[in-house]
Amino acid sequence: MNSPATLGPLGSALVTTFGLGHLRPASGTWGSLPPVILAAALIALGRGPAGSPIVFNGTLLAVLIIFTLACAAWGNQAEARFGKKDPSQVVADETAGQCIPLLFLPADSVATWPNAAITLALAFLAFRAFDILKLWPAHQIQRLSGGWGIVLDDLVAGLQTMILIQILARTLF
Repeated sequence: MNSPATLGPLGSALVTTFGLGHLRPASGTWGSLPPVILAAALIALGRGPAGSPIVFNGTLLAVLIIFTLACAAWGNQAEARFGKKDPSQVVADETAGQCIPLLFLPADSVATWPNAAITLALAFLAFRAFDILKLWPAHQIQRLSGGWGIVLDDLVAGLQTMILIQILARTLF
C-alpha cells in the first residue's frame, strides 16, 4: 500500500487526468476537455446518442465512474503530495463532472455537425461556469475532506449543467 503522500504512477495518472492537471493556466478547463473530445469522437464514428445510445452513454458513464473513484481513492494522497486541499493539479473531478451533462443527450441535439458543435460547446462552457461559480449546494459540499470533497462539488456542477443542457437541447433542436 502507498504511504499517504505517495500517489504511485496509476493514482497520479488518473487524478491529473494523464498529466492535464499540470497544464497552466486553468488546469480545470484542461481536465474538462477529454469527455467533450470523447463525445465528439463517438458522434463522428456513428456511436452517438442517435445511432448507439448504449455505447455513447455507457462510455461516458464508465469515464465518470473511473475518474470519480480515482478522486475518492487517491484524493487524500493527492492533497498530501501537492500540499493543499483540492489542489489544482487534480482535475479528475472536472473530467468526471463534465461527463454528466453529456449523458442522455437528445438525438436531435447531435444529429448534424452544427447541432453537435453547439451542444458540446454549450455543455463545456456551462459546466465550466457552474464549476467555477459553485452554486448551492456545490460550495457547501466542497468543504468535505479528502477525495470526496474534491469530486462531489464537480458532480453537483455536472448535474446542474445537465439540467440546463437538457432544457436547451430540447428547446433549440
